[in-house]
Amino acid sequence: MARSAASSETDCGGGTEAQAKDVCLRLLAMRAHSRAELAERLAKRGFEPEVARGALDRLAEVGLIDDAAFARQWVQSRHQYSGKGRTALAIELRGKGIAPDQAEAALAEISREDERERATELVRKKLRTVDVSELDAAERDRLTRRLVGMLARRGYSQGMAFDVVKSELRELAANAES
Repeated sequence: MARSAASSETDCGGGTEAQAKDVCLRLLAMRAHSRAELAERLAKRGFEPEVARGALDRLAEVGLIDDAAFARQWVQSRHQYSGKGRTALAIELRGKGIAPDQAEAALAEISREDERERATELVRKKLRTVDVSELDAAERDRLTRRLVGMLARRGYSQGMAFDVVKSELRELAANAES
C-alpha cells in the first residue's frame, strides 16, 4: 500500500538528508526561519539529529540559513510593523534560538531615538480619539497608566514609556488650550 506524501512527511522515521532539506525549503518558502526553529521542526517530524544537522549545514553553506540576517530582518520588521521595543524583541529572538551576540547586533540597529519615535507613534495613535481637555485628574491618571502599560507590554522600558506618555499628554493639553 502506498503512503501519501503528507504521512511520509510527518512520520518519516528518520528520513534522509534530502527529505530534511525539502522540509526546510518548504518552511523557508513561507517565511525566514532561524536554524534553531528549523532544527526543532525537523525533530518534530522525526528526523534524526545527524540527518537534520547535515541538511541544516548544507542550507547554511549556500546561504539559505543565516541567523544574523534573520535576526536583523526580524527586529526591523517587528519594530516597524508590530511596534515592539528592544526588550520584547530580545525575548522573541531568544525564543527563536538566536545567539546572544547575534541578537545584540540586530538590536543595536534600533537606536534609542528610533525606539522613542515608535513609542510616540503608538501613543499618538491611541490618543487620536481622546479629548484630553475633558478628562479630570483621575481619568487622566487612568489613561496614563493604560498607555504606559500598553508600551510596557510591547517591550518599552517603563521610564521611556512614562516619559513619552506624559510628553504627549502635555502636548495634547497645550494644543487643546490654543
